[in-house]
Amino acid sequence: MSGFFITFEGTEGCGKSTHIKKLAARLETEGHTVHTLREPGGTDCGEPIRQLLKHGPDSLTAETELLLMNASRAQLVREVIRPALESGEIVLCDRFYDSTTVYQGIGRGLNLEEVQRVIDFAVGDTRPNLTLLLQVPLETSEERLARRMGTDRFEQADRAFFERVERGYRNLAQKYPERIHPIDADLSIEAVETKIWEIVSNTLNTAE
Repeated sequence: MSGFFITFEGTEGCGKSTHIKKLAARLETEGHTVHTLREPGGTDCGEPIRQLLKHGPDSLTAETELLLMNASRAQLVREVIRPALESGEIVLCDRFYDSTTVYQGIGRGLNLEEVQRVIDFAVGDTRPNLTLLLQVPLETSEERLARRMGTDRFEQADRAFFERVERGYRNLAQKYPERIHPIDADLSIEAVETKIWEIVSNTLNTAE
């Protein structure tokens, strides 16, 4: 594939949506064709799954979350991501399978080997070239969530859940340092934007 696949990860309220928009705009000014996506969702069948996962009943089990997440992901990969990459586009995705590893695997306590098998089946050989991990303290995340108009099923989880998620992201960054780049997202928006562009531009230049 001739395109480039960048994913954004992090706990709730870390600023992913803001910085994906800023990066997309910067890349477009540099002459790149950019496709911006979010997970779960991004397709006609994925959006209803997103609604169910984020606003469905509390009775949804961790196993159901895992399978629904990856059903949406499998469709997104085949319908949108692969064609965009094959066309030479840069794909920016708000969350991808690292979220499943830490939220359903570590956060919900599912067996990580089983989680990985489901992920592998859903994505095949479609993997991010670069992952930007935006990190904020739990206190900052909680403050930002409190300012939102409403919360979804995941945002309503307790602090112990998000402590596990945070730990899971740290472990992934240590395991895959060549792909996952942690960024202190508790800095100013301008400082985070500058750091993101430094990482992305260097990675793209290296890949050429």
